[in-house]
Amino acid sequence: MTASGSGPTDGYAGSSPAAASPSDAAPSHAAPSEGAPSGVGPSDATPAGYVAGFACLVGRPNAGKSTLTNALVGHKVAITSSKPQTTRHTIRGIVSTPASQLVLVDTPGLHKPRTLLGERLNDVVRETLLEVDVIGFCLPADQKIGPGDGFIARELKEIQRDRRRPVVAIATKIDIVDRQRLAEHLIAIDQLGDWAAIVPCSAVDGRQVKDVAQVLSTYLPSSPGPLYPEGQLTDEPDVVMIAELVREAALEGVRDELPHSLAVVVEEMLQRPDRPDDKPMLDIRVNVFVERSSQKAIIIGRGGSRLREVGTNARVGIEKLLGQRVYLDLHVKIAKDWQRDPKQLQRLGF
Repeated sequence: MTASGSGPTDGYAGSSPAAASPSDAAPSHAAPSEGAPSGVGPSDATPAGYVAGFACLVGRPNAGKSTLTNALVGHKVAITSSKPQTTRHTIRGIVSTPASQLVLVDTPGLHKPRTLLGERLNDVVRETLLEVDVIGFCLPADQKIGPGDGFIARELKEIQRDRRRPVVAIATKIDIVDRQRLAEHLIAIDQLGDWAAIVPCSAVDGRQVKDVAQVLSTYLPSSPGPLYPEGQLTDEPDVVMIAELVREAALEGVRDELPHSLAVVVEEMLQRPDRPDDKPMLDIRVNVFVERSSQKAIIIGRGGSRLREVGTNARVGIEKLLGQRVYLDLHVKIAKDWQRDPKQLQRLGF
C-alpha cells in the first residue's frame, strides 16, 4: 500500500493478504443490466399472491438507514459509519422470501446542502422516491424529532399526494433507549404525519427487523416472479462495493470535516499472473481523494501508519466480498475543492 502525491508520503510495502483464507460464504454481487435481469421471470414454483417491488429507506443523515439495510438483507451491502452523509449513492439490497422479493434502495440523507455535492445527493434521493413502490422513513429513537425530520415529512407529504406512495415510519435504534423514551418517540412520529404504519426496530440486535420487511412487503405490487435471481443480495458492481469498503475504513476515527471531503475511485483490478489456480491473487489499485494537504496527512498518518490500517481493514471486507485474496494498493491524492467543482464531481462519479 503506498501513498502518492505531495504531503507526508513515507514509502513502505503494500498491504499483503492475511494468512487466513477469506470467508467461504461470500455473498453474490452480480450486476444485472438496466431494469429487471434477463432470464428472471415467472416460475411454476412461484406461489399465488407473490409480490415483488422496490422500497426506499429515507431519513436525515445518520438515521440508521444503511445499518437497517444490512440487517434486512442479512449481509453487508451498504457501508456504515457514525459520521453523517456516509452514503453517497443508492444501494440496492435484495430480501427474498418464498412469497415476496423486497428490493431495498438505501439513499443519502436528505439535508440542507452547502455544496454542489450536497445538492446532487438530495436530487438522487428525490428521484429515487418517485420510482419506488413504498417508502420507509427512518427516525432514530435516540434523537428527538427535529427540523430536519419535519423537512423530510413535508417532502413525503407532497409525494403521497401527487404519486400516492405509501410511507411507513420506522423508529430505528430502539436498543439504546428505554421504554418511556420509545413511547414518547412513537407519539411524536404519529403526530408528524399520516403514515401507512409505524414500526419500531433495532438493526443492531435484530428486534422487529423481520416486521419491517413484512410491513414494507405489504405494499408491493403483485408479480409473476422475482425481479432478481434467488440468492442475489445486491446489484451493485464489485468495483463500487470495493470503493465503498475503502471509504468506510478511511472514515473510522477521523475528524468531523473529513467525511464530506473523502472520495474513493478504483483505478485498476487485475488478476496477478503466474499464480496457482487454487491460490489466485487480485491486485487492486485505489485512489483516495481529499481536498486539502492537511486532510491527506490525516489519512496517511505518521509514517503511513494510518493508511496501512485503512488498507488492512478494507482488505478484510474486500476479500469476503470477492471470495479470494487481494493485494490492495492505496494512493492518497488531492483534488482541491472537488465538492464544488462540476468537472471534478463528474470525474469522481457524482
